[in-house]
Amino acid sequence: MVLRDTVHGFLNTNSSTPAQLTEITTLSAAPDKAFPILYWLILGFALVGILGNGTVFCFLGFHMHKNTFYTYILHLTVADLLFLCCQVMDSLIFLTGPFPAISMNTPESKFLITVEAILYLVDLGILSTISVERCLSVLWPIWYRCHRHQSLLTLMCALIWALSLTLGILEVNSCLSTVSYSENTWCQIFNSFAAAWLLLLFLILCGSSLALLLRVRSSQRLPVTRLYVTILLTVLVFLLCGLPCGITWIYLMGNEIFSNNYSFHFQVVIFLLSCVNSCANPIIYYFVGSYRQQQRGQSLKQVLQRALQDTPVVGDNGHSLPQRTMEISVINQA
Repeated sequence: MVLRDTVHGFLNTNSSTPAQLTEITTLSAAPDKAFPILYWLILGFALVGILGNGTVFCFLGFHMHKNTFYTYILHLTVADLLFLCCQVMDSLIFLTGPFPAISMNTPESKFLITVEAILYLVDLGILSTISVERCLSVLWPIWYRCHRHQSLLTLMCALIWALSLTLGILEVNSCLSTVSYSENTWCQIFNSFAAAWLLLLFLILCGSSLALLLRVRSSQRLPVTRLYVTILLTVLVFLLCGLPCGITWIYLMGNEIFSNNYSFHFQVVIFLLSCVNSCANPIIYYFVGSYRQQQRGQSLKQVLQRALQDTPVVGDNGHSLPQRTMEISVINQA
């Protein structure tokens, strides 16, 4: 996780405070019984999430016709799937080895940290893009339909992956060095860029989600569609479980004093919340897709397709709410 990059990178390289570093290392060498329990929970959530996200990936990638939001969800699923695989590796290393299990100076640990940092940025970037596109399609439907180019989807996904890859590699490798944070100019520069990018994505995600929520609640002519519910629940879970990691990362970047007194218990809890965030999306898709459906024996493909379609939720009387005059989000890809 990016969080582990900031904390352990500082603890393992700050030679200016040997007494504090020795104290922290001694404390970390004798973990209590809560650590194995937490890591077993992380491993369990990660394995469940890999199964769920793997199923969603198979259907979206090979068995369903792609449109705008299908493709975004596919990229989000890939990021969550790879992130959970990294968490499985971390958990197995901890549970099968001495504590602390990973040295931050080994190539394996640097690789895992870099991949997790990249995937966190991708996850936040894709989710922010989904929220913005849905908000635009509701607030300005005619403008959105007339001005949105088919190539924008590919461009946005490529841009998010490229920015996340570049920033993650530069930030992690510049900070995991033998130079202390206060003397590492490049680490401070890339940390500032990472903090600014995270703050920007947080503001975009929260602002667009809030605008969409207020617009739907204030208009009687806009029914609550399944796609809207899916996006809203996904954003809500991220704000509850994924956002604490980003906030802590930003705070740790420029605060060495807090890093010295950082609790490893809190770090593991952050990892656990991140795993919950990554494995919750397939559950959300299944819940929204099967909600108020009387048919028995529906396939997972049908449930997933219904959860990601811009169709109104069926009312209590068994009839659909009024259809929207324009279907904005279903844009077929060539």
